[in-house]
Amino acid sequence: MSSKAGVDLELHKLTLLAPAGYFLGLHIRYASPLMQFSTYNQDWLDHYTERAFALRDPTIAWGFSTEGACRWSELTIPDPFGLFDEARDFGMVYGVSVSCGPVSSRTIASFARADREFEDSEIDKISHIVRRLHDITEPPESLTKAQIEALRCIAAGDRHAAAAAKLNISESALKARLTAARQKLLARTTAEAIQRAKDYRLL
Repeated sequence: MSSKAGVDLELHKLTLLAPAGYFLGLHIRYASPLMQFSTYNQDWLDHYTERAFALRDPTIAWGFSTEGACRWSELTIPDPFGLFDEARDFGMVYGVSVSCGPVSSRTIASFARADREFEDSEIDKISHIVRRLHDITEPPESLTKAQIEALRCIAAGDRHAAAAAKLNISESALKARLTAARQKLLARTTAEAIQRAKDYRLL
């Protein structure tokens, strides 16, 4: 199974475990995640953004201060802006947050339900999946020189034929390099691979 397919499978498992949605920020570096996924209600996401809750979110503060898992009802981090009270109005009554990885590349995720607290066994499953996603999305240390050259040509606006000519290779060889780069970067498209390579400081 490709890493991309592996990510999709694990995300599907999380969707089943968190009926009221989840947010997952993978490898948070320089204050933003390299990848993020969310199944929360769009109205809540809009509200969260409008209120700048990312700067005030107790689950984020907790996630950077420790590794592990914690039910929202058991968090000791202050919530002076009433984020949890407002989340309840959007059906996110019970929740759990999970944090793993080094502080320089921390993964933080939160999961919600409307009906009851998460059970210990569910928290164990969620934690395992988050850790697995953290591991399989670990940014590559490097791309090959050939992959970097191919991505740079496309990033500069060259079409496949022009890029291949510039690199003195066949078009099929160029496409093979781009495909390999996309796979290594877990990207669906070449444009996404270019952006991700820049985010990882590989380009």
